[in-house]
Amino acid sequence: MDLSVVIPVYNEEESIAELAGWIERTCTGNKIDYEIIFIDDGSSDSSWKVISDLSVQNKAVRGIKFRRNYGKAAALHSGFMEAKGEVVITMDSDLQDSPDEIPGLMKMIRDDGYDLVSGWKKKRYDPFVKRFTSKFYNGTARLSSGIKLHDFNCGLKAYSNEVVKSIEVYGEMHRYIPILAKKAGFGKIGEKVVQHSPRKYGASKYGFDRFIKGYLDLLTIGFITRFGKSPMHLFGSLGTLMFLIGFIMALYLGIRKLVFVSNNMKAPLVTDSPYFYIALTAMVIGTMLFLTGFLGELVNRNSSERNNYLIKEKLNIDE
Repeated sequence: MDLSVVIPVYNEEESIAELAGWIERTCTGNKIDYEIIFIDDGSSDSSWKVISDLSVQNKAVRGIKFRRNYGKAAALHSGFMEAKGEVVITMDSDLQDSPDEIPGLMKMIRDDGYDLVSGWKKKRYDPFVKRFTSKFYNGTARLSSGIKLHDFNCGLKAYSNEVVKSIEVYGEMHRYIPILAKKAGFGKIGEKVVQHSPRKYGASKYGFDRFIKGYLDLLTIGFITRFGKSPMHLFGSLGTLMFLIGFIMALYLGIRKLVFVSNNMKAPLVTDSPYFYIALTAMVIGTMLFLTGFLGELVNRNSSERNNYLIKEKLNIDE
């Protein structure tokens, strides 16, 4: 199969049939063997009924229905696991992403050799606040990851099938899939300017909390990328540094006390100095950070994925 189109759905009953028809026309006109996987993320409207009816009319339409709303990342992950196409394309179900972009995205994956191609909504039909915060997050993500993309969170993306089978999207990490792909060893990541249309039906399902979650998720993905396999490298280093700073301060106070005593001078109480409490605090925090790293290493050691490595090719190796 050439293509799998994975589409998360949450209360988009008005647009599903129109989107499916648009994808069908595009793929049929370009002689693309395709499937459409709709993931109903706990919709409270008749979205699932629309998907069910479409699956009867068109065998290329498949559906997954969650019992409740789990979020976009969960929907994408479930769709990725079911995708059979050589190329996998994701898009939103609100008709703001254009299926006319499908042939161009497929060409970049199949002919140009990209592992992942992210859409860039150069001209966006979104409120000013959403556009401003998006620029901030994208700038931060570029600096922290080294991936030169203008729009990390664009719903319209194309992947090779190997990429979607090799990464795990969870929590709110759908915003940073390119970073997850790079972490998994897929370094050829490209970008394509795509058409972005005004919302035709309903209203956006995302509130202000997405901005806070996006920032926290970036911190999380940054930590996992660098220290997920070796937490002791971070916590152990910080803990040792903090403990040494505290120990040196305490040692200084102790030596000063001995100097006063050896010269028959009235020695000030060590506990009268504020540096004593700073030193004590630093040593306690350092110990706690070191133990955190140690516990992280114990958990990592017993993880079933501690030796889970992605292998690209094998030569003369029996399967």
